[in-house]
Amino acid sequence: MGPHPAVAAIRLAVRRVLHDILTGHPALPAPTGPSRERTPTPLVLVACSGGADSTALASALAFEAPKLGIRAGGVTVDHGLQPGSDLRADEVALRMRRLGLDPVEAVAVTVGREGGPEAAARDARYAALDTVAARHGATAVLLGHTRDDQAETVLLGLARGSGIRSLSGMAAVSGADGRYRRPFLELDRQTARKACLVQSLPVWDDPHNADPAYTRSRLRHEGLPALEKALGKGVVQALARTAQLSRDDADALDTWARQAETSVRDAAGVLECAKLYALPPAVRRRILRRAAIEAGAPAGSLFARHIEEVDRLITGWRGQKAINLPGRVVAQRQGGRLVIRQG
Repeated sequence: MGPHPAVAAIRLAVRRVLHDILTGHPALPAPTGPSRERTPTPLVLVACSGGADSTALASALAFEAPKLGIRAGGVTVDHGLQPGSDLRADEVALRMRRLGLDPVEAVAVTVGREGGPEAAARDARYAALDTVAARHGATAVLLGHTRDDQAETVLLGLARGSGIRSLSGMAAVSGADGRYRRPFLELDRQTARKACLVQSLPVWDDPHNADPAYTRSRLRHEGLPALEKALGKGVVQALARTAQLSRDDADALDTWARQAETSVRDAAGVLECAKLYALPPAVRRRILRRAAIEAGAPAGSLFARHIEEVDRLITGWRGQKAINLPGRVVAQRQGGRLVIRQG
C-alpha cells in the first residue's frame, strides 16, 4: 500500500523541483565559509518555521533528496518577535535533524521597522537565508508557500492597485540564480497539514497568523472566507491561476520594454519623448521605471504614482516643473527629451 494521498502529493511536488535543480544547475556554487572545498554533491536547504506547510516540505525533502543523490539540510529563522522564540527555533532545528536533514541551522535575526512589521520580518528572513545558503554553498532553498498563500498575495497586490506585476504573486523560482524554489504553489494548505497529521509530525501554529493586527492574517481569516461565501469555493484556485496568467503577461511586457528601450534613445542615450509617446502605455511606463532605477531611485520606494507623474511629462506636457523621485532622482523634460538623473 502506498503513502497517504497527501504525503504522495507533497513528495511528488518536491521530487519535480529536485529534478529541475539537478538538470538545470550542473555547476554548483562554492561555499564562502572557512572551508572552500567544493561540495561533492548538490545541497538543497528547506526553510522551516515549524508550521504545517514548511514541516511538510521538510519531511518531503528528507524523503526524496537521498533517492536523487542530493544532500538535504534545513534552516529556521528566529525573528525574536515573541517570548521563547529562541527555544522554539532550537526545537524546530531538532525536529529537522530527526527527519535526517544535515546541515541544520537556527539563525537569529533583528527585525527592523522599514515598510511595516510584515515586510521588515520578510526582509530579515531572506537576508538570513541568503547568508546561510552562501555559507554552505547550497544550490537552492525550498520555501513552503502554498496555493492559498498565492491567492492571498494576489489579493494584496490587487488592493495596492500597483499593476499587473503585483497580481502575478510569488514565482515558483526566484532570487539570485533561481535560489528560491516554491514546490507547493499548486498544492493547498490543507494538503500540507494533512501530510503532517498522517506522518505524526508535530506542527507549531504561529499566533501571528491569527493576529488581526496583521493584514495577511485578516485576509486569511476574514477576507478569503467572505469571498468564498459570496463566489464559491473555487476562489483560491482562480486567484492562483490569475497569478500565473498575470506573470506571463508581465514577463512579455518586460521583454517588449527591454527591446524597445534602445529605440527610444538618441545618440547620446537620452530618452526621446516623441518615440516614448508612440509606445503603448504599459511598455512606456516600464521603460520610465527602469530609467528611474538606473538613475538611483530605490525600486522598493518607486510607486505607480511616481511613474504616472513622469509619464505625464510625455503624454500631458504643459510646461510642468521637474518631478522629484525617491533617491534624490529628478525627471525633467528638456525640449523633446526626457532627462532622468540624480538631482
